[in-house]
Amino acid sequence: MKQNYQFPFKISVSFKKVIQLYKERLRTEKNPIAKNYIESLLEYIAKYPELVEGVDIDKKLKLYDDIIKVVLDDIFPNMLSNNEIKAATVPFIPTIFCKSDRLDKILSEAGDGYELSPREFNVELNYIFACVIILNEYYGCQIDYRIPLYYDIPDKDGKIKTYRLFVNSDFVEIEPLDKAVEITDEDVDLLMSNPKDIDLWESYFPKNSWHFKGFTLFSFSDVTIDEQVSRLKTVLINNSLKNDVVVYDQLTSVFRNMFNVDDLEFGFTLFNQDKKTFNVIDSEKIESFILGDLISEKCENVICQDSLRNLAVKGDYFCISDVEKYNQNHNDMKLSENLISKGFKSVILAPISKGGNIIGILEIVARQKNQLNQINAIKLNAVLPYLYASAERNKIEQQNRVKAVIQSKCTSIHESVEWRFEKEAHKYIEAKDNGKNYEFEDIIFSDVFPLYGQIDIVASSEERNKAIEYDLNKQLNIMLDIFEDANKLSSLPIYEHSIFRIREYLDKIENNFTANLEQRVSSLIFNELDPVLDHIIDEEPSLDKKILSYNQLLSKDNNLIYERRKEFDQTVHESNEKLAEYIDQKQLEAQKIFPHYFERYKTDGVEHNLYIGQSISSSKKFSHVLLQNLRLWQLQVMCEMENEFYKIQDHADLPLQAASMILVFNSQLSIRYRMDEKKFDVDGTYNARYEVIKKRIDKALIKGTDERITQKGKIAIVYTSSEMKNEYKKYISYLQSKKYISNQVEDLILEDVQGVSGLKALRIEVCYHMEENEKQTISYDELMKQLH
Repeated sequence: MKQNYQFPFKISVSFKKVIQLYKERLRTEKNPIAKNYIESLLEYIAKYPELVEGVDIDKKLKLYDDIIKVVLDDIFPNMLSNNEIKAATVPFIPTIFCKSDRLDKILSEAGDGYELSPREFNVELNYIFACVIILNEYYGCQIDYRIPLYYDIPDKDGKIKTYRLFVNSDFVEIEPLDKAVEITDEDVDLLMSNPKDIDLWESYFPKNSWHFKGFTLFSFSDVTIDEQVSRLKTVLINNSLKNDVVVYDQLTSVFRNMFNVDDLEFGFTLFNQDKKTFNVIDSEKIESFILGDLISEKCENVICQDSLRNLAVKGDYFCISDVEKYNQNHNDMKLSENLISKGFKSVILAPISKGGNIIGILEIVARQKNQLNQINAIKLNAVLPYLYASAERNKIEQQNRVKAVIQSKCTSIHESVEWRFEKEAHKYIEAKDNGKNYEFEDIIFSDVFPLYGQIDIVASSEERNKAIEYDLNKQLNIMLDIFEDANKLSSLPIYEHSIFRIREYLDKIENNFTANLEQRVSSLIFNELDPVLDHIIDEEPSLDKKILSYNQLLSKDNNLIYERRKEFDQTVHESNEKLAEYIDQKQLEAQKIFPHYFERYKTDGVEHNLYIGQSISSSKKFSHVLLQNLRLWQLQVMCEMENEFYKIQDHADLPLQAASMILVFNSQLSIRYRMDEKKFDVDGTYNARYEVIKKRIDKALIKGTDERITQKGKIAIVYTSSEMKNEYKKYISYLQSKKYISNQVEDLILEDVQGVSGLKALRIEVCYHMEENEKQTISYDELMKQLH
């Protein structure tokens, strides 16, 4: 930066634009009192033509102080002078010639040595800004040059207050002088490419080549707390409360400025919601004023029930404005005793919570009564969300790492609705730029049509149990053989007991298999049989070969035979992965029909949800024809997924079977993205009926029978209205012509399930093509013969 850099353009103070506004108002003003006032004002100003033509800044503006106050009376009204922080200044020169009483007080309390200057002020950048204003105002360019300017001004106690400046240049005129250089579009491009080349800019905007005439209005806003909260946020995002050296001083400074209490202190106490206990935080510097010298204590022993209910149940602030008086009324409570022992006479306890989950209590304490109270406690609203994040990190740091991985896999925003989240982000940024608080709201997509489908492994629980029985039988029978051989070699009671226990459990597996039997057999093997087997290894070397063969069958992960279970898990995993990949690719094509929200889940099969409607798309127009297109697409893809599933079974070690279903819901509903849970949910009580049907429908039976609606080799299309039936019959006819489904179509009525009645279904038989592009189709029964 050049030393002693002088602003190079001519500047004069003029009130021409203000006077023009008065004249325009006089022509339209109908109120006689106001009209007389304006006429008198213009007559008064007319005596000082230099205030219109422009007063050079090297002349003493103070000579016109009284006149200027009259001219600017509407801009600086007396009634607002003690409230507004405002000044009239010379353009680009830090010379104030009129200011509000509040600004005058702020500058007076800052002291004689204080010079009003923005943070990191750069005189060369000030010159560039002036040139850009010329380009915008005179040459019609649209160059964004506005940056936030902040002023750090000490108050009467020496504490720094931060103010943001807003500049109004409406009263400034720009005129070219003789030395002004004509600027072309190419010149503008060159200047924009070299914003730091002062010599280049000076060649196009030489000294005394332009004249700025008028004045600028400065308006200041006190952003001290916002500034400190912003700094606090940065600290807490990168640190937990455990990092007290980094955090403590920042928090203390913020809270002291927030409540204007110089000796204010803060503490923090963890809250265990399950055990209803208070616990100290792992920190050398941040203490617990609730617990005092205790490490942990039952909440009811520290604080009264009403106060505890406010904190832990209602999530409200609990404030004691007079600790000594509180202690007289609650003399058996450790809270007031701890506070009094440290000299604190008022306190705010603020629950750090989110969605009803309270993880800790922020404690703000002061040494004078009434300094902290229920009224000023609401100031904490701005910082508590950030404290929650930091405290949560301190409490469950390892879980957060796991959640981060899960979130990266499962909670990405689908591109069809990404625009809506971007819109919300823009609102957030705009609010923050204007010094306003803004919380992300739940995002709702209204009036959407849902499409739900699933392809599920038939009798997956039974198949899994069969795999468990097989593995347990095999392992126990091999161990039985080893123990019987060992008993023949050395007849020991423990061998006979082990044989008895094995046979006992083999009988249970065969005749009384229950869900927890797997765990019980594992416990038997690890706790009873394996120690005896170790003894056999030491005492019976002739059985080494047989025991080695047995050990080679054991899984390295859990030391159990896991053959059939592994085959089952691998088949389920491979089927799910390939089906999920298949529908993921297919839905990219479906997005071309109309943008829609898509999600799918892997369980013992693959489920998917689609939501389509006008609110999903930011640009395309929705129509019912597009919905019909998507319904037909879904039915066709479900037929294709059935084929894909059985292609996988063709080479699976443990082939499984599948059944598919589509739920047709012809009513529109709303879906809501819940920020706290990071997922979409169906919104509203009535709309929740759709979710109830989804959860229960695959267990529904055909009326008057014990047969489930979902059957292997078939797709059940569940509906509620004849309109939907007729629509899907058209799709079925079309897909029959394309050899996707056979001519066998069942028209069924379903038994009522809990909370759901009046459901019907069309059940269609899938045609299978075992080779790609194969024209000949086979039925499910023929497919099973081919697979087995």
